[in-house]
Amino acid sequence: MTDKIIGLANADPEQLSDLTRAVLALRPKVVDAWKSNVQFELGRADELEPPILENTMPSFHDSLALLLTPAFHGRGEVDIAVVAAEHGGERARLTRYDTTTLIHELQIFRRVFFQALHDQDVQLTPVQSNAIHVSIDSAIRDSANAFAGVQAALREQFAAAMVHDLRTPLANAHLAAELILRAATLPQAQGLARRVLQNTARIETMARELLDNLLFVGGEGLPLRIEQFDMAALATETVEHAATFHGIDIRLEAVAAVGHWCRGSMQRALENLVSNAIKHGEPAALVQLWVEKTASRIKVSLHNEGKPIPIEDTESLFQMYHRAEAARSESIGWGVGLPFVRQVAESHGGSVLVSSTSEGGTTFSIDMPLDARPFVDAPMVG
Repeated sequence: MTDKIIGLANADPEQLSDLTRAVLALRPKVVDAWKSNVQFELGRADELEPPILENTMPSFHDSLALLLTPAFHGRGEVDIAVVAAEHGGERARLTRYDTTTLIHELQIFRRVFFQALHDQDVQLTPVQSNAIHVSIDSAIRDSANAFAGVQAALREQFAAAMVHDLRTPLANAHLAAELILRAATLPQAQGLARRVLQNTARIETMARELLDNLLFVGGEGLPLRIEQFDMAALATETVEHAATFHGIDIRLEAVAAVGHWCRGSMQRALENLVSNAIKHGEPAALVQLWVEKTASRIKVSLHNEGKPIPIEDTESLFQMYHRAEAARSESIGWGVGLPFVRQVAESHGGSVLVSSTSEGGTTFSIDMPLDARPFVDAPMVG
């Protein structure tokens, strides 16, 4: 008789109830019947290799059996949750299942499990039977949640990798269009080159904002990688990027400012501020970028001319997927640029300041410490 737990619990068979040992003895019968039924009823299961199909189901069976020994009931519940979550995660990573298929195969397990008990005349009390049903219901929820979580993470990784890989050929296409525009003599060729430039700039902006959007999924904080660098050098790169992708010249005034920050997130924050200035500023007006510092803090500011932002609308600029009426435009975007800028600033122990008047134009400033290392793990409101 198979009376040894092969699940997570390290239990001596002598400590197990007769009922638990009786259910453990049914493991081969239950698992084999489950595999046959799943392959017959679920098309996507039929393509799986036997070890992948079986997965953690023997351990799941044993964890259910453990519920029938009062001293191990609590341990069985914990093991069921762990096994179910791992099952759901592996189904997301290793199969072409969808959520419906995952739930269906666990429902099949319930049916096969109780059928085997009936066939072998293993009698459960109503309380014991209900405990098994409740645990299977919990396992279905835990598996489905893990499955959804892994699938979401895989989609995010794919999208991030795809966007990252697209940016290099996109930059090359943009540069090629610039060369065509300079060399072309036919007005029609020049017009086509300008359209290419406009569209590559729009695609690049959307790709960058998509990367920012991925960081907000699930309300998680930014994964900062703090390193030492000169913010003036990063500002110079931002100006060059704007000239390449957006065809605008930004006046830069920057003092050398070496500090500890996350270079990647700061770069995207500055690019978002530039994109925002292009979308909502006067088309032909001067855009300016400043880098200033004191003994312990740094301020990076981007200024553009254009319609002022009413002070009562300022906060709405930083809300996810929301734009104030004064900031609305027909430009394409995900509505996460300025919220991302704020989160970058606050993740570094700083803040974003906005000054906007009809006479002085609009200035966004990131004001933060020269050394952000003490603030990396500080709690923030999501």
